[in-house]
Amino acid sequence: GTATPLGFVPRTRYFRVHGIFDAGMYEYNATFIYAGLGTLQQFLGMPGQITGYELRVHDIYAATRIARRITDELGFPYRATDWVAQNRNLFAALRLEKVVTFIVLVLIVLVAAFNIIGMLTMIVLRKTREIGILKTIGARPAGVTRIFVLAGLLMGGIGTALGAGFGALVSILLNRYNFVSLPGDVYFIQKLPVQMQAMDFIIVCASALVITLAATIYPALHAAKMDPVEAIRHE
Repeated sequence: GTATPLGFVPRTRYFRVHGIFDAGMYEYNATFIYAGLGTLQQFLGMPGQITGYELRVHDIYAATRIARRITDELGFPYRATDWVAQNRNLFAALRLEKVVTFIVLVLIVLVAAFNIIGMLTMIVLRKTREIGILKTIGARPAGVTRIFVLAGLLMGGIGTALGAGFGALVSILLNRYNFVSLPGDVYFIQKLPVQMQAMDFIIVCASALVITLAATIYPALHAAKMDPVEAIRHE
């Protein structure tokens, strides 16, 4: 700006807009412009000077190491920052959101697990005579337990497979058609990018199956502990 008795007054100048680009992030769209180097140097009163360079690297995950190397070689007062450092707060928020999302998913699975407990308990109560007959003809408690554990795992496995498949399908459709739009001034991005990672699917599915297995223990043990005579007499 220009120094005046009232403070700094920003420089103003009219430019002709030849095109509009979309960087995919509201913050960049509202901040950056592309213009001729000479025109900007003249406008800012910095003839023949620049404020910095921007480098594009082949491996974006090596940017931190490359920036550190540039800073070490150039020394003070030069410094290099990478895209990770510039967006540190955003990535921290995304990591926190990912953890919260996982906790919410676990709670949803826990609710489903209670449904499985109730369903298996009802099956045990309805099949009391059949359980008594099985134990009378020689079925061991471990075998009865195994039957109900496998039944619970079958229900949980089918639900987990359907949920994972539906989630993968929605993610693919989101990446291809971008039918979810976001207000850029609130979320900094205008589209909802989705990156599917195999490890995320494995962790979620494994957690769901472990919770399902835990949910089958009580009904299965209840069935295994039944007295055969009392079970057969049950109406």
